Amino acid sequence: MTAPPSSDYHPTQYWQLMPDKRVQCTLCPKLCTLREGKRGACYVRMAHAGKIVLTSYGRSSGFCIDPIEKKPLNHFYPGSSVLSFGTAGCNLGCKFCQNWDISKSREMDTLAATANPQQIVAAATRYQCRSVAFTYNDPVIFLEYATDVAQACREQQIEAVAVSAGYINPLPRADFYQAMSAVNIDLKAFTERFYRKLCAGHLAPVLDTLLYLKHETHVWLEITNLIIPGENDSAAEITAMCEWLITHLGADVPLHFSAFHPDFKMRDTPSTPKETLLGARDIAKQIGLHHVYLGNIHHSPSDSSYCANCGERLIERDWYQLGEYKLTADGCCPKCQSPLAGRFHHHAERFGAKRIPVSIKG
Repeated sequence: MTAPPSSDYHPTQYWQLMPDKRVQCTLCPKLCTLREGKRGACYVRMAHAGKIVLTSYGRSSGFCIDPIEKKPLNHFYPGSSVLSFGTAGCNLGCKFCQNWDISKSREMDTLAATANPQQIVAAATRYQCRSVAFTYNDPVIFLEYATDVAQACREQQIEAVAVSAGYINPLPRADFYQAMSAVNIDLKAFTERFYRKLCAGHLAPVLDTLLYLKHETHVWLEITNLIIPGENDSAAEITAMCEWLITHLGADVPLHFSAFHPDFKMRDTPSTPKETLLGARDIAKQIGLHHVYLGNIHHSPSDSSYCANCGERLIERDWYQLGEYKLTADGCCPKCQSPLAGRFHHHAERFGAKRIPVSIKG
């Protein structure tokens, strides 16, 4: 890995010095223990001068304006635009990663754009984005950068959104998520076998994060489950996952089933059949989850949002394009007056399906 100059190293908080002079990173469950100059599994946190430093602060793989539904967040200011960016590296080792050129990069040269928190907020304001999203790779590994940006956003009434696998330890987890307005957690599967075999991680810390977000924060939460043929697509596993979600998180947390396509180290695994996704949605709805969506396929009925009480279609979507929008100004169904779970503006926003690469410095 080509390292940035030491003047670019940013101090971090979550580490401890070991008796043998190695430094242990305590950010995530991997608990990497490092000798001087060595990097953790995430690639961007490094032992330097007896401490752990962040080597990617202020450096990004690029900025784009997306529809918020692409995160995916369907119940968080629908139709609005979000300024999206990531850095490099990841603290999981998913063999199916669909952003592997960024998340698995060991080259700081991947980070072609530089921007401090104030420049990012200025760009979001300039492009009239309601929110800023930390995405493409997992933002927990650049916690210090993400939380500084989130704080700068908050000062200008801009929302901060995290797209994350939720693989983080309890103490830093509290600091990270208290800075966020909304989060989509990638619940990759519902078996320890899957996490160990395909992600080089464990399931329990992710479930702990979901419980924390739902019961100890006011962060708006949605969940994505990428269905991979032959790995996590059985009716038994999908049933077990949905039963856990409704029991521990409630019926109103939106769940997005997403289609896998061959990539990274799983190019020989076939794409997810549409029928598998439709079957998963049927299972989730039968169990009682109110808001179940399908991603990476075209199926407008499962893109749209419905009243959990009377079934009225409240927000029509076709891919990321909003159609009919029936929500009242206070986020309720006009037919039965039941509230739709989520965060809504008093009128529909219609950014559309476009994705626009932008220069951060204007």
